[in-house]
Amino acid sequence: MARNSLESRLMEQSDMIMQLNKMILSLQQTIEGFNAKEAAMLQEIQTLKEQNDYLTKKLFGKSSEKNSWDMDGQLNLFNEAEQEQDTALLEEEQEETKTVTFTVKKGRSADKDRYAGLPVEKKYLDVPEGERFCPDCESPLLEIGETFVRRELKFKPASFKVVEYYSKNYKCPKCSPNLKTPVIVQGKDGRAHMLHGMASASTVAWVMYQKYVNAMPLYRIERDFKQYGVNITRATLANWVIQNTDRFFSPLYDYLHKLLLQRVFIMADETVIQVLHEEGRRPESKSYMWIFRSGEDGQEPIILYKYSPTRAGETAADFLDDFSGYIMCDGYSGYNKLKKAKRTTCWSHVRRYLLDAIPKGKKMDYTLPAVQGAMYVDKLFHLEKEIKKKDKNDYESIKEARLEKEVPVLEGFWSWFEKQHAVKGSRMEKALTYIQNRRSDMMTYLEDGRCSFCNNLSEIEVKPVALGRKNYLFSDTTAGADSSAVIYSLVETAKANGLNMYHYLWYLLEELPQTVLSEEAFEKYLPWNPEVKTALEEKAQKLLED
Repeated sequence: MARNSLESRLMEQSDMIMQLNKMILSLQQTIEGFNAKEAAMLQEIQTLKEQNDYLTKKLFGKSSEKNSWDMDGQLNLFNEAEQEQDTALLEEEQEETKTVTFTVKKGRSADKDRYAGLPVEKKYLDVPEGERFCPDCESPLLEIGETFVRRELKFKPASFKVVEYYSKNYKCPKCSPNLKTPVIVQGKDGRAHMLHGMASASTVAWVMYQKYVNAMPLYRIERDFKQYGVNITRATLANWVIQNTDRFFSPLYDYLHKLLLQRVFIMADETVIQVLHEEGRRPESKSYMWIFRSGEDGQEPIILYKYSPTRAGETAADFLDDFSGYIMCDGYSGYNKLKKAKRTTCWSHVRRYLLDAIPKGKKMDYTLPAVQGAMYVDKLFHLEKEIKKKDKNDYESIKEARLEKEVPVLEGFWSWFEKQHAVKGSRMEKALTYIQNRRSDMMTYLEDGRCSFCNNLSEIEVKPVALGRKNYLFSDTTAGADSSAVIYSLVETAKANGLNMYHYLWYLLEELPQTVLSEEAFEKYLPWNPEVKTALEEKAQKLLED
């Protein structure tokens, strides 16, 4: 009986132990589950914090992309020799040799350099005629020369005037009395700039200059005109812009487009604009202004804008029309529609993704992978600057220098890249994914010294559109957006070729005929034509005389 009782108790305890083990296992699994959830929540919090820091930096941080990685007390990935040397020996050498560094302050520009393009008028401070006698003997004074006193910069404000044209009439005094219809000869009228309205070429050019160069909306131009006694509505100003663009500028724009397609190196970008009245679309819909410009090939720069209601890659494919050269662009997949073109990826975008992955306040923490990757890219930018400074337009030398100096850095970058494993959803993962998807295109620039290393030049051409978008907010119609693209193209191409943009618009409006021109005739009006530059200088001098 006792034996059975003992066995019964043992069995009960054995069952209890098994239940306790199951309970322990269940609790362990529960704890592990909670730990996993806690880790996931902590990671999500970290990701959200990282995202918040990123958005805060975008909203309130500095826009400059300049950076300095070398600071006192910090190591540098590219100073391996300095890191490996004996620090004690280095301290002894520093005691023996002290280097004094002098900072040379940049000299102030002289007035003659700052205003080199302006005409100079001499104004003499003369002695009144009644005082041109010697105070001692009262003999007449003789002029012996002149002395420089001071220099002033004077501004002549804009002004308007109405010019009325009259034709002078002449008749024959002998024949007229004997004829029913007298012989009368009238002075012939020159070509009126616009068949309807009073706008002259200079006035229309000024409206275009104010809007597309100074980013002034039409309502401000309308208000400014009233200050000079001219009451013209903004609707009339808009009609001037659109009509003159269609009549005079569009054919020249098409010719520049043809010249651009003959190039081997092209750069591209796009930015958002808004058009209120687009057929089949809401006013809030996003439209796009595309930028296509010539590359860094040493030829005359051509910068063209193209309006499109969408960001679809067909816009680039249609505009570039089977282009088969090199195209520098960002990582947007729409450019994959260019089947014959060879893409080169912008290293500035790679750098931005890596900088965005650096946690707040950790920019100088060299143990962070994002900092290390950004330093590799900065080293490449530094080498690019030095190579182009030395070789300039010797593109074969640029190619050889890239292969010699930049390839080792690239090999180190890719070796670093292969070792990286980022947390899912983090900014670093996005940076690594961006790099992985564009790995082959990032190396294309090594094939030719004329290939661009980054897309900064075309991004600079986005700024005029972005500045205008902040001021006049939108285009009313697609016709206005198309006209904006054409005018932006002409003023930015003129600027890139060193011309006065207002004078160039004025010159084109006066000189371009409204008839179809041959390709040879269009060459006369291109912004790099020496005759155009001479004509603009004469126009500027005429303005000063008037």
